[in-house]
Amino acid sequence: MSPELLRSLVLDGLLILVSIGLLWKGADVLVESAARIGRRLGLSELVIGLTIVAFGTSAPEFAVTLQAALAGRSDISVGNVVGSNIFNLGFVLGGVALIRGIGTSRSVVWRDASFLIGITLLLRLFINDQHLVRVEGLTMIALLVVYLGILFWQRDGLIELDELAPGQGGWRDGLLLLVGVAVVVGGGHLLVESASSLARAFGVSDWVIGVTIVAAGTSSPELFTSLVAATRGHHGISVGNLIGSDLFNLLGVLGLAAVINPRMVVDPDALASVSVLIVMVVLVWIFLRTGWRLSRLEGALLVGINAVRWVADFTGNGLRLPW
Repeated sequence: MSPELLRSLVLDGLLILVSIGLLWKGADVLVESAARIGRRLGLSELVIGLTIVAFGTSAPEFAVTLQAALAGRSDISVGNVVGSNIFNLGFVLGGVALIRGIGTSRSVVWRDASFLIGITLLLRLFINDQHLVRVEGLTMIALLVVYLGILFWQRDGLIELDELAPGQGGWRDGLLLLVGVAVVVGGGHLLVESASSLARAFGVSDWVIGVTIVAAGTSSPELFTSLVAATRGHHGISVGNLIGSDLFNLLGVLGLAAVINPRMVVDPDALASVSVLIVMVVLVWIFLRTGWRLSRLEGALLVGINAVRWVADFTGNGLRLPW
């Protein structure tokens, strides 16, 4: 091994450690400031997770997917969103539950998770002809607006404003929220770049890097944010962040990408990936429904399924389902 290669590997390793530190600290600031702002607005932790936190942690997927759409690279646009969603439900949600079981609620299961199942099935229908056209993108964006309207109209689990301490939820928390999002997004970007460089040094192909490392890197904000939220007892933010991020990725990010690139050509491999995503979403729905809690055992199963998918992608034997 040449001295130049060794220095590069050491530098990439150090950058990965720095990015993890940024992600953890940024997630800590993001969760706490978002919780205080949400309380000031009279929103439950679930709604905070489904909106404010979810939109912030989806910023990396938003940037990568739209950049790919503008460049006409539709495979990256679709692959990044679908891959990130699978990672969110498998490694992130499963991993957080494996560390600490997550409590859930009827709203999460019957409204939010059920809606995610329907949207994922709709995406599979849209790309069945291996194209995603502008009218389908506009439909997805319209569905996101409808969902947000329902969410804020119901505003389940409202809290009383007098529960707040003086000064909570003010302009300082708004500033901290922006700082938290910026640090989390920056840490995620640094993780993607350093991990990709490290993988290339070991001869891993760009395609494998894209469907595994890039998808994991753009999902790292969700991972750290949900983990911090769960360890601090904010289960609504933890679960809401992941489901909300998946919904925003499918409807907002991919929908806007289809509007920008009016006739996106979808690789046949994407059909199989969306089918895997459908299985993952249904499985998560079942797990969330059983006992209204995602147990450590169920989390381990989700992590295991995603680990199998990763091994399949790395060995070039992507998972295939018969539809």
